[in-house]
Amino acid sequence: MPFFRPEPAHARDQPARTGVLLCNLGTPDAPTPAAVRRYLAEFLGDPRVVEIPPAVWKPLLHGLILRTRPARSAEKYQAIWTPEGSPLMVWSRKQAVMLRGYLGERGHDVSVRLAMRYGQPSVASQLDELRARGCTRVLVVTLYPQYSGTTTASVIDAVADWARHARHVPELRFVNRFHDDEGYIRALASGVHQHWQAHGRPEHLVMSFHGVPERTAALGDPYGDECRETARLLAGRLALRDGEWTLAFQSRFGKAKWLEPATQAVLEQLGRAGTRRVDVVCPGFVSDCLETLEEIAIEGQAAFRAAGGQEFHYLPCLNDHPAWLAALADIVQVHLQGWPTRGRRAEAAAGLAR
Repeated sequence: MPFFRPEPAHARDQPARTGVLLCNLGTPDAPTPAAVRRYLAEFLGDPRVVEIPPAVWKPLLHGLILRTRPARSAEKYQAIWTPEGSPLMVWSRKQAVMLRGYLGERGHDVSVRLAMRYGQPSVASQLDELRARGCTRVLVVTLYPQYSGTTTASVIDAVADWARHARHVPELRFVNRFHDDEGYIRALASGVHQHWQAHGRPEHLVMSFHGVPERTAALGDPYGDECRETARLLAGRLALRDGEWTLAFQSRFGKAKWLEPATQAVLEQLGRAGTRRVDVVCPGFVSDCLETLEEIAIEGQAAFRAAGGQEFHYLPCLNDHPAWLAALADIVQVHLQGWPTRGRRAEAAAGLAR
């Protein structure tokens, strides 16, 4: 017999509220092998992430990968860890707090919570928190600009798993993608322009996105196409000509063929070709994290310089850029349409205006 959680006692006496759940990928609790092992076990154990039959994958994951990879990954996390914790967590928390403020300034009284698909705070715990606050409507915002079954759909799975055991399931909506949103593209371009105003323009700009196996795209995943559309729109807003920029994919794992060209190969090719300066921006990440700060800013820079390149600039992610937070608030506001979100002050002002 299935288990259904009881409803929060104090939620039943509250007026119905609307909630927003921001979801990012996740991070270990600490830059230690033990913490990284726990995180990787959950991440790499998700069948959305690794589409290999469990009978084949689980012995490899637990017998080899989780015995060797955590120590190496922990060293990489140590290189980018901050006094406040994981950069991904630090920036994601700021985004949740600032989004609440941006929406409040527009008259929306909503509860905003942050969840991580892997690690803490979990999707289930934050949905419980929203229900405890009386939220009967929840907008789930995946902080992945480009949709993929490996990321976006996995968040939907986590929400569905939680709902399967909820007694009173709230109304649910999802923001699955915003790869071509005008505000998002404008925010990306604004960050690039600000860097160029301070440091000058490079000879070449590389737009690096997280990669997925080619098989994923062949089976119908739209991720690669949406990355290409984001890159095209950003290049247009930056007025870049062909030959001045390159789209590339990073973070390949395993022996399968992944989307190409690979970021490291592109950087090495540019270095060998005598490119003096290259800038790298990562439009698929809204918060700086291991994949941007270590893989690109450290490893990517080393690869470019070793191949003969001279000057390497990593351009930070959107993080807490005001244009990005305004764009995110716009996206959320559009998806909240029709749901009651107006705070008491806004309701009072509306009553006076009538």
